[in-house]
Amino acid sequence: MRAGRGKARQGKMCFLYNILCGKERKAGQPQLADRIISFLIAIGHKTDLLGLSYTFYNRLNTMIMRPSLAFAGRVSSARLARRSVGVATMEVTPLSRLLSTADPTSVGEKTRTFSTAPRKGTEFIFSRLGETSKITPLIAKLQQECWDGYVSTGRGCQTLFQLIDTESKGTITWSEIRFFLENIRQSDINPDARKMVLEASHDHEIRFPEFQAWLIKATRVDPGLKNSFASEHYNKSIGKSHHVEDRTHSWNKHTMSQNLRRMQYAVRGEIVIRADALAAEGKKIIYTNIGNPHAVGQKPISYYRQVLSLCDLPAEYGVDNPAVASAFPSDVVQRAIEMRNAIGPSGTGAYTNSQGIEKFREDVSHFITLRDEHISLPSNIFLTNGASAAIESVLTGLIGTNRDSVMIPIPQYPIYSAIISRLGARQVGYFLDEEKGWAITERELEERRTAAVERDGLNIRAFTLINPGNPTGQVMSREDLEIICKFCAKYDIVLLADEVYQKNIYDDSKQFISAKKVALETPGCENLQLISFHSTSKGLIGECGRRGGYMELHNIDPYVQTQLYKLASSSLCSSVDGQIMTSLMVRPPLPGEESNKQFVHEELEIYLSLKRRAASLVDGLNAIDGISSTKAEGAMYAFPCVKLPQKALDAAAAKDQTPDMLYCLSLLEETGICVVPASGFGQKEGRVGFRTTFLPPEEELNHAIVEFKRHHEFFCDKYA
Repeated sequence: MRAGRGKARQGKMCFLYNILCGKERKAGQPQLADRIISFLIAIGHKTDLLGLSYTFYNRLNTMIMRPSLAFAGRVSSARLARRSVGVATMEVTPLSRLLSTADPTSVGEKTRTFSTAPRKGTEFIFSRLGETSKITPLIAKLQQECWDGYVSTGRGCQTLFQLIDTESKGTITWSEIRFFLENIRQSDINPDARKMVLEASHDHEIRFPEFQAWLIKATRVDPGLKNSFASEHYNKSIGKSHHVEDRTHSWNKHTMSQNLRRMQYAVRGEIVIRADALAAEGKKIIYTNIGNPHAVGQKPISYYRQVLSLCDLPAEYGVDNPAVASAFPSDVVQRAIEMRNAIGPSGTGAYTNSQGIEKFREDVSHFITLRDEHISLPSNIFLTNGASAAIESVLTGLIGTNRDSVMIPIPQYPIYSAIISRLGARQVGYFLDEEKGWAITERELEERRTAAVERDGLNIRAFTLINPGNPTGQVMSREDLEIICKFCAKYDIVLLADEVYQKNIYDDSKQFISAKKVALETPGCENLQLISFHSTSKGLIGECGRRGGYMELHNIDPYVQTQLYKLASSSLCSSVDGQIMTSLMVRPPLPGEESNKQFVHEELEIYLSLKRRAASLVDGLNAIDGISSTKAEGAMYAFPCVKLPQKALDAAAAKDQTPDMLYCLSLLEETGICVVPASGFGQKEGRVGFRTTFLPPEEELNHAIVEFKRHHEFFCDKYA
């Protein structure tokens, strides 16, 4: 029996080796070879996590002969110069040491020693597998896989260098770098960096430090998303007049997490940093870059703050104080007492259940049940630090491999691209149709998915919708939502519904419909996996600093849900103030309660003002020659398109900036208005624009509209 198993193992190992060498080409086997190569590359990145006993090593050596082991060793060549020496005590040696050696030279009874002088780079691939004509496709595939791993994780730089260095000289030649560039996706590399490395390699052979520095430039795809102002601001704060490359720190731009380096969040990016610096110098700044209502003058709603204050105050100064009835409405006092009981005797300063206080989750589920006319369960509700933290936790649980990807709308809210980049996944953009009011088409979704899956080999794990749209301001129709729900159900994709602006709808002909309601009422979507998000930062409440929000899980695997709870537990709990605010948002004072009249008045005042500002901003932008904007049906933003003179486009290119970065910097310097370049949200090639909120007070916003016009005329004259 054991002999039979041994032969089976030997047959499988030989089969593996034959596929890698290209000796088998039956149906289905090339795909298997791709998977094996991916596995070997994964070993090259994570060898420290694996071990291999010498007994297994000897069996491997016997079954597929030394050349195949040498081949694998060159694939996993991240630890090139090490030697492996073991003893006969069943000691386990890391796989990286075993596979990075040259041919085993001796095996003794009690002492097992291998590796003489190890060879460098990918020399064994060439020396063992035969002539170059058979090897080139394999080398190309290995380079592609390693490059994909680097783009996703920021790891494997040395392995990639060694795979490109096919002559094993410790340097890369012009022909080697050109071969590499021809075999990877063009969209993954900054075009300027491509040109730079070809010119450099033509002048001299490239060593590893130069290659590592080049990778940083190569993977910074968008020239408009740089950190130059951040560096300038920091250097100024510590007394440096200019940036000096500091090579004394072991933790630097080369050794840090490359995913973090590549991550960008345009809403708090370069323009805002520059605006803060100008504000510190005394310049008046109108911040329209971010949906932060209270920061630009929106008044807090009294009911929310009153209840929150009584929850925070010690009982003797609040709910139990004899004077409380004269200071607060009776329903406020009763709600505060109810919330304090739900929180428990430890009060708001203690940790809560990691999923959130149960009574508050019941309030959320009741709100969703009334809204959608379908049952929602408190056990499926997670209270979170705003919607952003919820989105990050879900994507953390979803993304598992270098090939995992998330479909996001273009334009999109940059939190998605930022988290996806940091977690080492890929984004697959689907474009909204600006000419049709940022609508969605089934054809667009299918084409983007086909390109990602069949051309790029990606695995689409999730799909994001933002309704109402950010930055685009459209309110999605039921038809659009049905298209998305059916698409996700068809391909078994988890749908992430960002619905934080559901109360911000200004077009009387539009209404908010949740993705969950549509999914439950659409045939074919019975098994759709859906997570929806809401927040206290938006709507009419605008309590951004409280960090309150929730996510609801619908048709999510119970085991996955327990793992999301474990992830939430690692952060202990969300903000208690945020949990209180979330409960208040979904359960405001009812008609007949003492606070209801004032609450309705304050909400209506905020809503009508937002509605007026949305219309006046869009109308004002459309009145400017060369600027056009779609109607802001909802949310808090306009996303206009700007036509610029050719000289402005040329000037931006000369400064290594996107045209809208050049435009927005000019707008800031000239008028003090802080907006966000549209390139930070994504847009079709050739489009130029920006995102602006309409949150500043009406008088200030009207002044900004006049300044938009003045600046645009000034800018166009400057580059005429």
